[in-house]
Amino acid sequence: MPYLKIWIHCVWATKNRVPVLTPEIRQKLFAHIRENAAAKQIHLDLINGYVDHVHCLISLNQEQTISKIIQLIKGESSCWINKTKLCRRRFEWQDGYFALSVSESAVNHLREYIKNQEEHHNKKSFAHEHTEFLVRHGFSQSNGQSRHTFNLIT
Repeated sequence: MPYLKIWIHCVWATKNRVPVLTPEIRQKLFAHIRENAAAKQIHLDLINGYVDHVHCLISLNQEQTISKIIQLIKGESSCWINKTKLCRRRFEWQDGYFALSVSESAVNHLREYIKNQEEHHNKKSFAHEHTEFLVRHGFSQSNGQSRHTFNLIT
């Protein structure tokens, strides 16, 4: 039996970063995503976000891939939002996402960061945070030149 502990921090945004995820919508959406993840045997440790994006801390098992997990969560949740008419207009997630492995020693710090999204984004915009992520994790250089194709913000 393999022993795995693979933590992944995932972030994705609403289409065109439209700020439609009100506190009421987020509460319903995150509860639904938790239920859906459990039904699909996805270990979703924590989910939270702000008006235009979502953060998840996920632990992968030996048969899961990041792209499949994100597809199952994002695709199903956007269909659910539209089916239940949670938003006034058609809802979509942006195509891209951010996913980064997390060391066991950093998991508790990341949990605190994810829990405090609303407070965090009262001080720093998602656009500013996105740019910092790209530079800090080597997806983009500080001069703005991208080393990888990743466009969570259009």
